[in-house]
Amino acid sequence: MRVTRSIVPNLFTLANLFCGFTAIIAATDGQFERSVIFILTAGVFDMLDGVVARLTRSTSEFGVELDSLCDAVSFGVAPSILLYSVYFHELHQWGVLLSSLPALAGVLRLARFNVQLTSMEDKLYFRGMPIPAGALVLSSYVLFVHLGTDLTSSWTLPDTWKPAGILITTLLTAGAMVSTIKYDNLPRPTMRSLRQRPLVFLVFLVGLVASVVTAGRAIFPFMMLYMIGGAIRHAVLFMRTRSDDDNDTLEEPDPDPYEL
Repeated sequence: MRVTRSIVPNLFTLANLFCGFTAIIAATDGQFERSVIFILTAGVFDMLDGVVARLTRSTSEFGVELDSLCDAVSFGVAPSILLYSVYFHELHQWGVLLSSLPALAGVLRLARFNVQLTSMEDKLYFRGMPIPAGALVLSSYVLFVHLGTDLTSSWTLPDTWKPAGILITTLLTAGAMVSTIKYDNLPRPTMRSLRQRPLVFLVFLVGLVASVVTAGRAIFPFMMLYMIGGAIRHAVLFMRTRSDDDNDTLEEPDPDPYEL
């Protein structure tokens, strides 16, 4: 096998997969906090592999496919197994079905992204919430809201509310991933990105700083803001479009993303 500079970002991608695999083992062993940590670490490697690929100018279709396969495990299968181990195993067959929804939706989301990929350039928006964002929503909910920690005991739901809370969060996250709602791409830490979308850049920066300062406690509320905020923006734009049907300057409707 010929070794090229593309091996460097691919190693970060494989580290993402290793973290996802380790998160699955931890979840099945009942080490839920450890599982969440490895899912979050997989997210760090997933971000770094794209950055390294651009720095080394080694982006390729192979890298995209490898990234999608690893993401399916780390951000699809791992969170689903975490959900099953934490709560849904109590519902037996229904629990298997419900806990599998994030994995099913995430894989469908990745397949749609790969089919629609036309270039290696960063996109400003994604159609449907990206699967790493879905994994962050679910894993942070499990750790800080459903289970709670010493630092977040006041955030933990009452026991009678936990079944509804984890079910609603699971359904909303899976639905957001397979939706056609436009979600902002993670802005790159460059001056060009700051000039291009200053508000989005600052919001993501505040979310990152808050997550670090609060030892992760701000991840779930920030990700819920991201998910619900995208849906609200989509609804507002949809209503404006409906009210301006006679305007000749309107863009053509987007094609059905599932129509091949």
